Amino acid sequence: MDTDSEQGRAQKSADRAQRTAAARRKRERRHALAESVAAPYDGRATIAMLVKAGLTRGQVAGEVDRGAWAREGRHTLRITPPSDSERAQWWTALWESGSHAVLDGPTALLAAGLKSWNESVIHVSVPNRATVRPLDGVVHHRLRDIGPALTSGLRRTRPEVAVIRGAQWATSDRQAATLVAMTLQQRLVAPAAVLARWSGIHYSARRTVLHDVIQDVCNGAHSLGELDFARECRRRGLPEPVRQVVRTGPRGRVYLDVHWEHPNLHVEIQGAHHYEGLGVVEDSLRFNHLGLQDKNITSLQVPVLGLRVRADDFFAQIRLALAEQDPPVAS
Repeated sequence: MDTDSEQGRAQKSADRAQRTAAARRKRERRHALAESVAAPYDGRATIAMLVKAGLTRGQVAGEVDRGAWAREGRHTLRITPPSDSERAQWWTALWESGSHAVLDGPTALLAAGLKSWNESVIHVSVPNRATVRPLDGVVHHRLRDIGPALTSGLRRTRPEVAVIRGAQWATSDRQAATLVAMTLQQRLVAPAAVLARWSGIHYSARRTVLHDVIQDVCNGAHSLGELDFARECRRRGLPEPVRQVVRTGPRGRVYLDVHWEHPNLHVEIQGAHHYEGLGVVEDSLRFNHLGLQDKNITSLQVPVLGLRVRADDFFAQIRLALAEQDPPVAS
């Protein structure tokens, strides 16, 4: 009798072990399947994607209840250990915003490969009448026309669309100019595409500054006309300079962008395509400031975009340089 009881208990224990092992193998298969689904999406997947792959909603709910997978929203699950990668957050923002949502503005440019740009929120554009729930860290832009978009991989607006929208959504003119400059300088989009897109924009709260910046960056070093610079000098009460003065250098003739004969002052306007972002604006202001400590400075550096976003500061330096030059000696 005791032997039969012991054998019965042993059998039950073996059965439980087998069931436990079978359940573990099933969970491992579920996890392997879910991880394969989530792998292309930086460890994230939607419930619908997992169901389509063969799991039941009950199995998915069970793994969530056990804490194996975590919810990132109504539709999105985190399958693998926590990931703070931007791409993982972009996938979540798209899936939670609806099937017609696209990354836009600076977020779309980051997804396209923009370097050295930090954005505190994710920009997502949706159709004007879409029903979208608020998401932490996501700004939804409701648009009547989302415009040309890339639909393979991370859905996003094309760079020529994204850069103009991002510049309009920027918090300052300076930030807007920086985004345009960096996008073109990093060759994420052809200048002709940006010019064509901009020509179709009929309203912009930043129309004047964006028009100038886009022309500067897309058309190269000579987009800021010499007559424009002279006109600005007159408006500010500064003497009008001589333009495109020819000098002889060690390698032949040299053309000076802007020059005052008396006093002898040269301003070199640097084209927007020669530098990355607007860092050169601060560098040039610092260079000029140090040079102005010498009362006989003869040359100032002025980036063309500096005249768009820090014009007052640069013209203040020009005014100071003109005032501090030694007056010409009478013959």
